Amino acid sequence: MSNRIETIVIEHSLPSERLDAFLSAKLTDVSRSTIQRLMAEGHVLVNGKATKPNYRPRAGETVTISWPDVKPDEAQPENIPLTILFEDKDMLVVNKPAGLVVHPAFGNEEHTLVNALLHHCKGKLSGIGGVARPGIVHRLDKETSGCLVVAKNDLTHQNLSEQFAGRTVQKIYHTIACGNLPRESGKIIAPIARHPSQRKRMAVVEGGRESKTSYQVLEKLNQATLVEVYLHTGRTHQIRVHLQHLGFPVVGDSVYGKRQNLRLTELTGVKAARQMLHAWKLSLLHPRTQKPKVFEAPWPEDFAGILAELRLKAKACRLG
Repeated sequence: MSNRIETIVIEHSLPSERLDAFLSAKLTDVSRSTIQRLMAEGHVLVNGKATKPNYRPRAGETVTISWPDVKPDEAQPENIPLTILFEDKDMLVVNKPAGLVVHPAFGNEEHTLVNALLHHCKGKLSGIGGVARPGIVHRLDKETSGCLVVAKNDLTHQNLSEQFAGRTVQKIYHTIACGNLPRESGKIIAPIARHPSQRKRMAVVEGGRESKTSYQVLEKLNQATLVEVYLHTGRTHQIRVHLQHLGFPVVGDSVYGKRQNLRLTELTGVKAARQMLHAWKLSLLHPRTQKPKVFEAPWPEDFAGILAELRLKAKACRLG
């Protein structure tokens, strides 16, 4: 039995790329070894037929992936510490730490936020997301920290999902960008899609999905800028892609800003271990009372530490 079937149409022939490499690049949350396991077990078909990992995809072929069920007993409660910003009988808001994956997936079924939530809520979470994603209404990337809301029952889950889909949830992030933005505020309106050749990345692509980001400079530092970012849409890696498109990628982002980060380290000696992106504020209507609720997550230690280093460098430059 399969919980979900995913279909991918090969748009261009890939004579120099293996199928397992192509799929692991396209499905960024799934490792290549997991893809190979799926293929060995017959869960990956090309035009309805099983094939080997070294198969070279051709234009027009259809790849079908039958994702196995994540069994209920595989998502075990784990006593992972959580920082709870708000909790009542309907929902809770956590300050997710960087490095914590939100939900289990095939090949990654332990040590996630869901495992922590199952322990904290003693299993009382909404079931709409299925056994692999109980209570999960939205996501943050593994290396992004900050506010994340969780539904404890199905009515809450449905209401919150409608708020996210209707773009009435306000999501404000704080980030540290490489370089000094020339304008105090602005909007980035640029369509986002998967990168045409580097398939693990997203990019600004003509014909991509509508994407809009607003920003406000909070503080100019030495070779960097503290920025407040407002998401009007919620595309994968949107803030990281839009800031790179603007020419000022996120500090610590090795995917979308490797060159600028190397330059920042050369000039300041400051090097971040992960992308400095934090979901600072979340505003929504409480699903039961329909009253506005606003939640703020304080900066984590590594974010505050990088900011302090850059402030010291800026001060030294002014005095020097």
